[in-house]
Amino acid sequence: MADAKPKKALWRPWIRALHRDIGYVAVGLTFIYAMSGLAVNHVTDWSDGDPSFKNYQATHELGALASLGSDEAIADAVRQKLSIKETPREVYRASPEELEITFDKRSLHVNPVTGHVIDDGQKPRFILRFANWLHLNRGKKAWTYVADAYAAGLLLLATSGMFMIAGKKGFFGRGALLVGLGIAIPVIYIALAGP
Repeated sequence: MADAKPKKALWRPWIRALHRDIGYVAVGLTFIYAMSGLAVNHVTDWSDGDPSFKNYQATHELGALASLGSDEAIADAVRQKLSIKETPREVYRASPEELEITFDKRSLHVNPVTGHVIDDGQKPRFILRFANWLHLNRGKKAWTYVADAYAAGLLLLATSGMFMIAGKKGFFGRGALLVGLGIAIPVIYIALAGP
């Protein structure tokens, strides 16, 4: 008499299909969160201390501007020549030879006599600026729903992943040891380093 084959769990194919489809949806979000997490975890390694923006400095020679009269007129002329549409937060004299024009992410140091302009500012880093904006939930209420759905999806992936494979390589084999290791890593770190 032939040995009876063990019954296959009928629910396991459904778990694999669910795991696969949720995994596909999670790929884009995982890239965003992982990239941002790496950038933010190493914030002190960025030369300008901010993974979202990079500092820059540029100089411009605009010609004499002092004859325009008021500081506001000079500031308007500088903005026009440099094609800056943003309204300055502040225009003030740092000294007789230097007019400061400050914006949210840049400052212009203008010598009205010579027209020499030093442009100090920050430019967003490609992709990282937006990844960090999403990761740190700057999008507020609407993005909170997306982030919560993503977190729930990760919980489903983690849970379904434990039961996709049967036998020695499954959860009740080496899987339980690996899950225990995953739980032990943060526990041991907290025990040694403390919150």
